[in-house]
Amino acid sequence: MSMDFIEALQEIERDKGIAKDVLLEAIEAALISSYKRNFNTAQNVRVDINRHTGVIKVYARKTVVDEVLDPRLEITVEASRELNPHYQLDDVAEIEVTPRDFGRIAAQTAKQVVTQRIREAERGLIYNAFIDKEEDIVNGIVQRQDVRNLFVDLGKVEAVLPLTELMPTDKFKHGDRVKSFITKVENTTKGPQIILSRTHPGLLKRLFELEVPEIYDGVVEIRSVAREAGFRSKIAVHSRNDEVDPVGSCVGQKGMRVQTIVNELKGEKIDIVRWSENVEEYVANALSPSKVLEVIVFEQEKMARVIVPDYQLSLAIGIKGQNARLAAKLTGWKIDIKSETQAEQEYGRPKSAMGTMHQDSVSID
Repeated sequence: MSMDFIEALQEIERDKGIAKDVLLEAIEAALISSYKRNFNTAQNVRVDINRHTGVIKVYARKTVVDEVLDPRLEITVEASRELNPHYQLDDVAEIEVTPRDFGRIAAQTAKQVVTQRIREAERGLIYNAFIDKEEDIVNGIVQRQDVRNLFVDLGKVEAVLPLTELMPTDKFKHGDRVKSFITKVENTTKGPQIILSRTHPGLLKRLFELEVPEIYDGVVEIRSVAREAGFRSKIAVHSRNDEVDPVGSCVGQKGMRVQTIVNELKGEKIDIVRWSENVEEYVANALSPSKVLEVIVFEQEKMARVIVPDYQLSLAIGIKGQNARLAAKLTGWKIDIKSETQAEQEYGRPKSAMGTMHQDSVSID
């Protein structure tokens, strides 16, 4: 060890942000183990690295006693005072025992410790950088695939995109760019592990935040998202400014804003609906693109009975119940859909009493 070594540690401190003293303390601790292992001793020792010159010394630490029972751990008062006249009974005397060829062992140990600490520090920096991006969108490049996962290069780290978190329409190969949602960041013994998703509702929400300035600025807010990835989604929006149309803001001029999102999601259909405090209105909007005649709310059961024109029943329910299912997820209400004829037969509600409710929503294919 030398001044060059100390200067190298100072450079690491500047470049990697790891304090020189932290590294030196770690090296000293590692050298104690190396000394005991290489010189086959059970002595209690202390290793000291001079902070200015880099000189290393090893000291055996022995308790001052009247009668020595274990010479590896104890020293008599008389012998200790030959080293230092101030030693008293029960003091710990230090005797230099630095081996002649200890420099080689020290250099090897120091290299291992420094390399490990740099690796740990870099992992820590990566973890800290990505923990702040949890529940956010990242862009990456597909590196490889195994039977369960895609591995995506995010620049400083390789993230995992489980195949179960891909949309049915997703087809990626090596070198393809992929936009994903970070669902989890974990600090493991092997370093930071970042889990991605393309099916999470949060991906849709973040895409709208990126594409719609009014959402990013907080004028328009996303109140709820329901998604069946790759097929259809519904998003409920609300404006804090009466002069700003939340649905129109999300659609954009000639549908450009929402179309960009549809393209990113490989053609996933998106219904943009206006959120409302009025449950009847909100449920009616959520069933877009179906027309709704009437919504009857049952507060206790948190259920809404919806009456639609006969010719709109299939549209309201959707293929395999998808439209009704997404509307229920979006609103948080159970939804029971009836046609006019069914309502008349089951509840005796005449068709003449029903008028089409005003709905505020847009469906984008």
